[in-house]
Amino acid sequence: MHVIRTEDRTRIVLSGEVDADLGADLAQAGDDAEAAGLPIDIDAHHVTFMDSSGVAFLARMAQRTEHRIRLINVPPTVQFLLEITRIGELLDVVEDPQA
Repeated sequence: MHVIRTEDRTRIVLSGEVDADLGADLAQAGDDAEAAGLPIDIDAHHVTFMDSSGVAFLARMAQRTEHRIRLINVPPTVQFLLEITRIGELLDVVEDPQA
């Protein structure tokens, strides 16, 4: 997991298994991204698995930030979770980060 800041956005890049083992790292990444005060992109392209911890992270980020979160490059497994939990309604899901 990485947090990358540019002039106008902050990107959190997730990869691998996003589960309870990453709880502290997810919280830190969220805090770092929020501290910048910029719109946030969460890149899920390399996520191979996500459990309720990852879904809770997405929901928490969507509720705590003043800008609407963009979730980019969402794999089918994560898309499925967004649909069944309806968390996808709180985020903008896009394929192209330039969209």
